[in-house]
Amino acid sequence: MTGETTFGTLLDVPLREAWTHEAHRFTPWLAANLDRLSAAIGIPLELTGTEARVGTFSADILARNPADDSIVLIENQLEGSDHTHLGQIMTYLAGLDTHTMIWVAPSFRDEHLSAIRWLNEHTVDPFAFFAVRVRVVRIGDSPLAPLFEVVERPNNWDRRLAQQRRTAEGNLTELGQHRLEFWSHFCGRYPVYGAPDAASSRWAALPGTDAVVVQYLSRRGVGVFVRPRRGGSMEDLTNELAPWLEQLTAHLGAPPGGETSFLSQSLHIDASTQGNWDRLADWLDEQTRLYQAVFESILACSD
Repeated sequence: MTGETTFGTLLDVPLREAWTHEAHRFTPWLAANLDRLSAAIGIPLELTGTEARVGTFSADILARNPADDSIVLIENQLEGSDHTHLGQIMTYLAGLDTHTMIWVAPSFRDEHLSAIRWLNEHTVDPFAFFAVRVRVVRIGDSPLAPLFEVVERPNNWDRRLAQQRRTAEGNLTELGQHRLEFWSHFCGRYPVYGAPDAASSRWAALPGTDAVVVQYLSRRGVGVFVRPRRGGSMEDLTNELAPWLEQLTAHLGAPPGGETSFLSQSLHIDASTQGNWDRLADWLDEQTRLYQAVFESILACSD
């Protein structure tokens, strides 16, 4: 008879142990890890900028929902919610033409949750307001782990997402339907990458750089490559990666590239056969995590 399983205790860690400064540490980390927030909210998020000026204020993070091309405002704090941030959020909504607002904080006062709830009840589609609690936890001496918990969202949000997916599916081509089904399988197997859509590619942030690793699907299989974030230029990325490209190539086993993308690799297996999807999904996840680890070790640690 085998011995009993030993369980650890999940402990909360002060946020400032993970991020010492809100603007200099927490905001850049969140901008580079929007996939984690996306998984909690249920919509895809692509970074478009940080510290966007609105009058005398600066919005923390602006993102794009590629499903409908709408702007998403993200305001984040390391302390509990306060009136100042609520007022700034309303200013940003008017000045940035955004429809979705996500307020991230370690705790929310009841009056602030009531304000978010009131906004959701008294505005119409496509406006949506979220309050998201952020925690940092660990078990024993394990690495710190961030957690996002949605504490306030629009009424019938899950139903709305399901309806949007059904509507999108009804208007898809055969190729679009194939893509949606594969990415649904992929995101179901690896929820950290957020919600599925019918695009040919997805992306994940790369630590220490303004680049992203793109995951793409084709009839011949799947692949990954590195490109600038949305709005960035290949010229800037070429200059940024030049000192490290030889090291990156050696660690990843990928050719450097550079004309339209960097460090491209692919797995050629028939993607039209669903029996191959587990292997394709596992390869994409493995490569994505490898690229992130290598970039973090080489670029992020070189600062």
